[in-house]
Amino acid sequence: MQTRIRIQREDFDLNAEVSALAGNGEAGAVASFTGYVRKEGDLSTLTLEHYPHMTEAEIMRLATEAGTRWPLTGVTVIHRIGSLKPGDRIVLVAVASQHRQAAFQACEFLMDYLKTHAPFWKQETRGDKQHWVEHRHGDDDAVKRWEK
Repeated sequence: MQTRIRIQREDFDLNAEVSALAGNGEAGAVASFTGYVRKEGDLSTLTLEHYPHMTEAEIMRLATEAGTRWPLTGVTVIHRIGSLKPGDRIVLVAVASQHRQAAFQACEFLMDYLKTHAPFWKQETRGDKQHWVEHRHGDDDAVKRWEK
C-alpha cells in the first residue's frame, strides 16, 4: 500500500493528489474528503499547531490500521498547519482501493480518527480575542462505530 502523509503550511492541489493516488492503475476507486475552514460568526483566523514527528507517526499508525481493515492500494493524508482563513482547505484524506465500498469506509474511518487521535491544536481568532478550540464529544461518538 502506497502511503503518503504530509503536514504542511502550503495549500495542496486536490486533483493532483487524487491523480497521483490512482495513477498506478491498481485502484478501481478513490474516495476523498476535503475539509475547509468554516466561516462561523466573526471567525477571522484558525491557527493549527502540532507536535512534529508525533503527528506524522500517529497518522501513519491510523493509515496502517485502515490498511489492515480494508484492501487498500493507497492512502494520502495532508493536513495543514499555521494560520488559515475561512474558506481555506485544511485537510485531505484520500483512499484508493479496488472497490468503492472499501475506499468509502476507509476514508470515513481515517477522518473520524484524525478528529480524535491526531495531535493537532486549534486556536480561533474572533475579533481581537483568541481561544483554543475544545474537543467535541460528537467526534468520540463517530469513532465508536469503528471499534472492534
